[in-house]
Formats: sequence, C-alpha cells, structure tokens
Amino acid sequence: MSYRKLEQRLSAIIDSGQVDTLSRSRIGLEKESLRAAESGSISQTPHPQSLGSPLTNPYITTDFSEAMMEMITPPCDSIEQAMAFLNDLQVYVYSSLREEILWATSMPCVVESGDSIPIAQYGDSNAGLMKTVYRRGLGYRYGRTMQVIAGVHFNYSFADEFWTLYQGIEKDRRQARTFISDRYMCLIRNILRYGWLIPYLFGASPAVCKSFLHGKPSILSTFNENTVYEPNATSLRMGDIGYTNNKESMAGIKANYDSIDAYIESLRCAIDTPFEEYEKIGVKVDGYYRQLNANILQIENEYYSTVRPKVVLLDNEKPTNALEQRGIEYIEIRSIDVNAFDPLGINEEQLRFLEVFVLFCLLQESPVLSADEINEIDINLVQVAHLGREPDITLSRDNGSVELKQWAGELLDAMHGVAELLDDAHECDAYSRSLGSQNECVLDPSRTTSARMLNEMRQHKEGFFHFARRMSLQHLDYFNSLRLSNERERHFEQAAKDSIESQHQIEAENTIDFDEFLRRYFAQ
Repeated sequence: MSYRKLEQRLSAIIDSGQVDTLSRSRIGLEKESLRAAESGSISQTPHPQSLGSPLTNPYITTDFSEAMMEMITPPCDSIEQAMAFLNDLQVYVYSSLREEILWATSMPCVVESGDSIPIAQYGDSNAGLMKTVYRRGLGYRYGRTMQVIAGVHFNYSFADEFWTLYQGIEKDRRQARTFISDRYMCLIRNILRYGWLIPYLFGASPAVCKSFLHGKPSILSTFNENTVYEPNATSLRMGDIGYTNNKESMAGIKANYDSIDAYIESLRCAIDTPFEEYEKIGVKVDGYYRQLNANILQIENEYYSTVRPKVVLLDNEKPTNALEQRGIEYIEIRSIDVNAFDPLGINEEQLRFLEVFVLFCLLQESPVLSADEINEIDINLVQVAHLGREPDITLSRDNGSVELKQWAGELLDAMHGVAELLDDAHECDAYSRSLGSQNECVLDPSRTTSARMLNEMRQHKEGFFHFARRMSLQHLDYFNSLRLSNERERHFEQAAKDSIESQHQIEAENTIDFDEFLRRYFAQ
C-alpha cells in the first residue's frame, strides 16, 4: 500500500504556512442512551415533558423508542467544547429523570419482548406522525429489539479556509462546492476501507444479555446464566446480531460511493423500488399506517452505514435533495460503541484519534470501490466485530489476506505525520499521544475497551446485565454530583420551552391530511 500521495499532501499543507486552518474544524457529538428503570428493564414511561418536544428540541430528542434518549451537541469549535456540552446535556437530562437511569452500554438492558419496546411519539402533526410511522416500519421490517442498540455518532466538518487551501494544493479549478463534496466522498470511501479499526479499538459490546435474543438460536457462547458473548469479540453491535442492512443481498441494493451523484442516485433508486417482502407487511392497513411505503428503503436514513455524508436539512426537506442542491457539509461516523467506562460514553483520547483518522482518510489516496473491495469491507467489519482480538486474525485485502496486527500497524504508522500536523495546528501533543495509545492496543489486544469490559465482568463475577447496571448507577452518581452553570441551565430550559411552542405551531399549521402530506413529501 502506498502512502506517497498522503506524504506529499502533508508536506504541502506544512509548507503553506496555514496549518492553523485545521484547528478550525467543527465537531459535534450525538449520544444515544436507553432510559431504564433502576431495576434494569426498559422504561415504559413517556419522554419527560420537562425536556421539551423530541420533534423540535435541537439538543434532546428520541431515536427509535420513546425510551431511547438522543443527546445532540451543536457543531463545536473544539473537542473540549463538544465534550463539555455533552456532559452538561446529561447533567440536565438526569435532573428530569425520576427513579430511572441512562443505560451505560450500546447493547440494551433487559428486553422482555419486542412488543415491550415503546415506539417514539412526536405529536399530532403530519411531520411528527411521519417520524413515528417510519419507526413503526423499522419495527415491522427488522424487529424492534434491533432498534434499541445505542451508539455515539461523531460529526466532523473542515473549515472553509482549509478547503480553500486544500483545493489550491490540489490545483483543482472546479466550483468549491463540487470539490468539497468530491473530497468528502473520497474521505468516506477510505473510512469504509479502514473503518474496521474503530470497532477493533473502541468496540465495547463483546457480550449481551440473553434477553436480547428472545430465545432464538445464536452463534454466541455462554458467559454465564444470563449472558452470551464471543471470547474475542469487539463490537457485537457491528456484527451479525446488530442492526445492519440484512436485506441488501435479497433486494440487490447497495449505496454507491463513487461520487455524490452516484450516492444520491443509489439511495433514490432504493426509496423508489418496491420490495416484495415489505409489500406483504402492507402500508396502510384498515386506516393504520404500518410503514411509510413498501419500498427497499422507506427514507434515506433507513440505509445503515458506518459513515454518512450529511447536510443540514431545511424543514421537511429530503436528504438526497439537500445533498444534490447544497453538497456535503459534514460527515457522520456511526460505528462507535457507547464506552461504559466513561460517563459521557466517549472520551477525549478516542475523539483525538477519530480526528486523526478522518484527516488521514481525507489525505490518503481513495480510488473508487470495486465490487471485490466492497465485499472485503463487509467481511472485515463482521470479522473484527466477532473475532477482532483473536491471535493472528487475518483480514481480506486486495483479494488476499493480511494479519490485522500488521495492517493496523501500517495504518497507525502512516498516521504519525497526520497526528503531528494536528498537534501543530492545536499547539499540543494530544493527537500523537492518542495515536500511541491506539498502537499499544494493537500490540496488546487486552488493552482494548472490549477486552477490559470482559475482564471487569470476570473480576466482579457478573454477567453483562449486572456490569452494565453497575456502570449505569456509577454514572448516575457522577452526573447527580454535578451542577450546571445558571447560564447553561437557562439555555436548556429555554430550548425545551421553545421546542414545545414550535411543536404546537407545527400542529396548528396542519392543513392537509397525512396521505397528501406523504404524497407531497415523496414528490419533492
């Protein structure tokens, strides 16, 4: 594998004297957490009204379930700012919870049955009903239990000044928006290529409560009477038992990452193509919507990927239309497990590495993905998810095999210059130190988060449920010991109040029935 182009680009950025443009990137975090009773069962109570409307609150919403909290930071100027905002959000959320905890892991707490998982509700507006029906459709298509697996999403965008510098280095004379979207797609292809590194290093779901399987047979081994696991797993969330596009091979649809136009077209094709298996479910049955449509994808967000190109949406705008009209504004990495060892679910060292990884993926050569390479990407992700810490494990590369330890070592070595560049931009050594820590995890798999988790369970003679509940209660104590500044508290309270008013306004503006609303939405 050649890193010549990477080294040339690094040198050009250094020689430009504008390394500081890399310090102006924007970072956002989204953390999903299940609300659970202190006993450890999924909450059956509605989303707390004091937190505002999940339809319109920009910071606190719900994901698939009414019990699945999602906390969202705005784009921040630094990792420290993003972490501080996420921390304050969780302090604020805990102030509204009564005899409940936020579950500390990606894999869920005790789930009695799929039917016991309450689907998120967003009020009486057409926009709110569309969000609920979409989730209802996910439940019919994939099962509700799969939808309550939590994660942390890392949102990242480079500053306009950096893009101007980089376009000049590349001697590219296209319109800026075209260049930026093109290079974000290059970055995304490389995240797909090398993305198995993230579950290897940060995977935190090597075990799961037996209740998650609902008595179905599985490839997993028994850890104890209430836990199944794989001895060398890193992230079962990203493996065969997690939420993936398991209908892809049957439906014949795969997102195309060759270009932004190809990506948009592939998703539009999936949204417009009927799928026999989903037609059997029915769309509107006895006046009740089971799903938005019976096509391969109901909407763009149904396509599960470890990374997505993103653009800020306006009102009820379709994501593919927004991408086509305004280009890619940022990327979202979705393969990060919730880290039970940190109350925030993620820590600074992880975020420093992710920033190194993103810049590496931008600067490294990124040819389009062949059919063989796409197949290798899928194989490698599942291999690492289930067997990542196995001694001498091999991955697929260039129609051959390579030891994970060798490939990971090569990639981390190639990232040294990237980490040093970010150290210079931020006037610190935190990026190089994080890279060094990840290298230690490659050399010694017992240092990975997944290995630490299993070791902790063994030391405490506890299964997954008891480990996760113990960590959740520790996090409860941590956040309850903190106090928000008056300014931050007023900010969150105002956002909650404004969101309720916004929801009422949206509901008051309903002038058409839901059938017509959907027709107009999909006709955009």
